[in-house]
Amino acid sequence: MTQHTRSTCPYCGVGCGVLIESEAGRITGVRGDPAHPANLGRLCSKGATLHLTARPEVQEQVRLLQPLRRAARGAAAQPIAWDTALDTLAQRIAATVRQHGPDAVGLYVSGQLLTEDYYAFNKFAKGLLGTNNIDTNSRLCMSSAVAGYKATLGADAPPACYEDIAQASTLFIAGANPAWAHPILFRRIEDARRANPALKIIVCDPRRTDSAALADLHLALRPGSDLWLLHGMLRCMVEQGWTDPAYIAAHTSGWTALQAQVAQATPEAVWQHCGIAPADLLQAARWFAGVESGSDPRRPTLSLYCQGLNQSARGTDNNAALIHLHLACGQIGKPGAGPFSLTGQPNAMGGREVGALANQLSAHRNLADPRHRAEVAALWGVPEVPAAPGKAAVEMFEAAAEGHIKLLWIACTNPAHSLPDQALVRRALQRAEFVVVQDAYAGVATARFADLLLPAATWGEKEGTVTNSERRISRVRAAVPAPGQAWADWRIVTQVARRLQPLLPQRAALPGLFPYEGPEAIWNEHRESTRGRDLDITGLDWALLEAAPRQWPCPTGQAEGTARLYADGRFATADARARFVPQQPGGVAEPTDARYPLALLTGRLRDQWHGMSRSGTVESLWAHAGEPVAQMHAADMARLGLRDGDLAYLTSRRGSIVAPARASDELASGQVFLPMHWGDEVLGGASSTGRRLAGVNALTTAARCPQSLQPELKHAAIKVLKAELPWSLWAQAWLPLAQVHRAREALQSLMDAFPFASCSLFGRPGTGTGLQLRAGAHHAPDEALVERIAGLLDLQGAGLLSYRDARRGQWRRARLQDADGAQRLQAVLLAGDASAQAWIAPLLQERHDAQPLRRALLQPGAKAPQALATRGATVCACEGVAENAIADLLRSCTGDAAQRLQRLKNELRCGTQCGSCVPQLQRMVQASLA
Repeated sequence: MTQHTRSTCPYCGVGCGVLIESEAGRITGVRGDPAHPANLGRLCSKGATLHLTARPEVQEQVRLLQPLRRAARGAAAQPIAWDTALDTLAQRIAATVRQHGPDAVGLYVSGQLLTEDYYAFNKFAKGLLGTNNIDTNSRLCMSSAVAGYKATLGADAPPACYEDIAQASTLFIAGANPAWAHPILFRRIEDARRANPALKIIVCDPRRTDSAALADLHLALRPGSDLWLLHGMLRCMVEQGWTDPAYIAAHTSGWTALQAQVAQATPEAVWQHCGIAPADLLQAARWFAGVESGSDPRRPTLSLYCQGLNQSARGTDNNAALIHLHLACGQIGKPGAGPFSLTGQPNAMGGREVGALANQLSAHRNLADPRHRAEVAALWGVPEVPAAPGKAAVEMFEAAAEGHIKLLWIACTNPAHSLPDQALVRRALQRAEFVVVQDAYAGVATARFADLLLPAATWGEKEGTVTNSERRISRVRAAVPAPGQAWADWRIVTQVARRLQPLLPQRAALPGLFPYEGPEAIWNEHRESTRGRDLDITGLDWALLEAAPRQWPCPTGQAEGTARLYADGRFATADARARFVPQQPGGVAEPTDARYPLALLTGRLRDQWHGMSRSGTVESLWAHAGEPVAQMHAADMARLGLRDGDLAYLTSRRGSIVAPARASDELASGQVFLPMHWGDEVLGGASSTGRRLAGVNALTTAARCPQSLQPELKHAAIKVLKAELPWSLWAQAWLPLAQVHRAREALQSLMDAFPFASCSLFGRPGTGTGLQLRAGAHHAPDEALVERIAGLLDLQGAGLLSYRDARRGQWRRARLQDADGAQRLQAVLLAGDASAQAWIAPLLQERHDAQPLRRALLQPGAKAPQALATRGATVCACEGVAENAIADLLRSCTGDAAQRLQRLKNELRCGTQCGSCVPQLQRMVQASLA
């Protein structure tokens, strides 16, 4: 019998409700929860395929299912019992504290933990250990938003809600691409545009993204010039009389000093620094101020912003400058208006609530305030909480690399992929005396450096809460038991703490600090910590959250949460006034120069999530972007002698990687875009010195904002050179689902044998699962390596088509399978000259009859003797609809854009499921009209 469990999606910060379908202890399906106010039943392509990540055949291959211990670095990890693992960790922490002090321990945790997990880790570090060396990967995405809110409004509290999208007259989207990064929020934007055709949408982004394609005004500013743009808009508002002097006088401070500073942001200066025309600057300022055509009253403006502002060495200033625009025009505290920071991870907000950053305490308390430290110490029953700020994320790994931090405990995050300057990160992981990785997935890059691996439960197996971007707390519920010996994260922390407390003299005599037997007990303690604070949730209890999600604040006596903040014009500062913060405009930390003339931009893909340990197990989610690609402007590629698909060296001051290049009209000349998902699990190879290449973050800089300590992951100066790697290998194979992920892991272990290699999945709904390897080298490798690769792709044994010329480094293998009166290509390997992949890939993936092409398959460089129908790039991952089918149908379409889009939906079903492909469909429709 099918069971239905209400829970929350584990991907982005939109916080969508899901209904998990399960049967006999197995998750069998997932649907959007129509009763959840965040998504009202909608799911994006990632959320809609969550059940596929829980397939038993996948779990058995990719999950960490038991505690493991390495006797020495580089040795194979061996299974151990939970009691042994917990005792080992407690004893190692105690020994480290005795010998080096508590600050020799560092805990690095994650915005994908539940709030109760987060709370337990925070209390463990600051209350039990006595160190503030705990930080979260939310430092990489949200700390500038935190610092910006606190500097201007006095508290880390987004003042708006999702309903404001429908009530805004102008949407100002800065440094965000919600069409891809927050798709269900983008569906609300599309709804708002349909309901109100007069809605103005401004998008500030160097790239012409799917979000920018919907905009009335796309401000394609130069990378890192955000402050000049925002100051220029404010200067225009002042000159044109579009500010709200009454609101400024009644509710703010610091206005005069800021006015003097923004005076230098003239239209000419903005043009010089940003590349934004004066007319566009003026239009953006007018729409933002809400005074178009002399409207009275002022029309509301809502800003939506994310990593483009945050991941900057000026991240706090960027956030504050945008908030200044709202304050100057009174665009805050009313429906449809306010500065709305979009949270990146599902529970980055929850981590902020419990104080899991190195400079914060529970319930938004300030670590530097002795009264706040005393309040937390009293709540926890400890003598004191340490006063000195702990190490933030990058600082923690710098300290480990320098030998100051001896023990690292890493939970639910993958710093060997996600942190900038991977050369430094890997030095830290190698130098640390003991590294603990607590994760659900065995194949994450960081796991290779672990001395102890602890298996954690994940989505569909856990109980607790998360908080989304609009301050809405939702329940997360378990639909099935955790597989193997995986435990909930809070339970692991609690069990280690109980073993550790008797080993710490300063804590041994205290009553047990971790008495929890379930997440509800932890929630209750967290709830009490918020009493009287800006995020007071003492009016909520577990039963209320069981009934429906609620927004904070929700203090005792208040039946419902609070949708909008600051409606009364009173802010969370000592004088209840918002603050204008003085700033000087600036640029990126690492500008381009003659040696490194190109600006690297990073960002997200539509259908993947972070390091892809979860989303990357679903073959259909690879369809939209099947392998790592560096996008460049066509003129830059021509100047460098690059054609689409050519391999190129991308080099910064910190490292180098090799990736295929592809021309894109989304970028200006001088820019390169490489998605942040490509770590060395997918984009690999080794340098000439044998050092493993570490994916995109081998290139990024650890430079960071001095206030928020958030690194500038968005920008780095690089150079690009064509990679002369004449020997190439390309292989694809359809494999059984129960085999494909182990084969992928084995192929990943071989990628270091090449200067360039990438390993990815392919497939679409109903086709099965495929595995692809692409590699490049200066010369042919040892034949044994080619044989190992062939064996992993089921290209050994009888019944193969085979060609071998070892002297010239040429190998060909193909396996055909009789089906439906034809011979279908099941697996193929081309080594030496792999140029024929252009026609062999569709032969395999489209299941064409390969019988007439048997001879051509074995001929190096052979052209297809007949035309092969190809699907083109996949547009709709949910229905597996590709470009060519859409283009063919559009050629026969008549009518306007809406009618053509509807016909695509009716006949091909694209755009009818999650809607993530709709912006691309709309672009194709517009092209057909032209």
